[in-house]
Amino acid sequence: MLYWLLKYVLLGPLMRMWCRPTIEGAENIPERGGALVASNHISVADSFFLPLLAPRRIFFMAKREYFTQPGLVGWCKKQFFTAVGQVPVDRGSGSAARAALDTCNRLLAEQRLVGIYPEGTRSPDGRLFKGKTGVARMALESEVPVIPVAMFGTDKVNPIGSRIWRPRKVRIKIGEPIDFSRYYGMANDRFIQRSMTDEIMYALMELAEVEYVDVYAAKAKEDAQRTNGSAPARSEARVLPRKAS
Repeated sequence: MLYWLLKYVLLGPLMRMWCRPTIEGAENIPERGGALVASNHISVADSFFLPLLAPRRIFFMAKREYFTQPGLVGWCKKQFFTAVGQVPVDRGSGSAARAALDTCNRLLAEQRLVGIYPEGTRSPDGRLFKGKTGVARMALESEVPVIPVAMFGTDKVNPIGSRIWRPRKVRIKIGEPIDFSRYYGMANDRFIQRSMTDEIMYALMELAEVEYVDVYAAKAKEDAQRTNGSAPARSEARVLPRKAS
């Protein structure tokens, strides 16, 4: 109930008025059935605008810190993220992350849409960084297609470190679902996982029209901090192969 109130009555109308968001390719989201919605990640606002414009409800994995902040503000955040279908992920614990993946697989088995950011964290500079293979494992374990999504402008609405959103134009572009049925039954094959993930990242690179960087975003952030906040080296960019082998 709270989800629909936020989308259509409380928060959604304000977001539409403030940022005039648009979506193209919405017809690529199936009317029914489970699917993974894989998006680039340039702002916390991504998890608000995509569910706002998507024709179906999307459940997202969210970092555990959103659910564990102490005090009244932390309690309010926990209630909000829980109400809108966010699934907490402990990125520092393998067993906890497995539990979150199992929860998402359950949602997919229930014919739900599950949103995921293959990069694992926000891009530090707007470029697309190396994808983690969890998205491939979930797609294979649940035997569902992957729908690539590109977000535009959310990093201007909610820049890293900002607390107040700014009135900037937001655009969402949804690509055609990627069918990985040829790999079903190979969920434990790491080569297949990597190949699938690279194919997904290629689709995101084309949709978002951004440069690809062959390092994990978390590693790029660590390197940037060690060099006094400078951006990751531009020489790390490369072009992904067209299709997985």
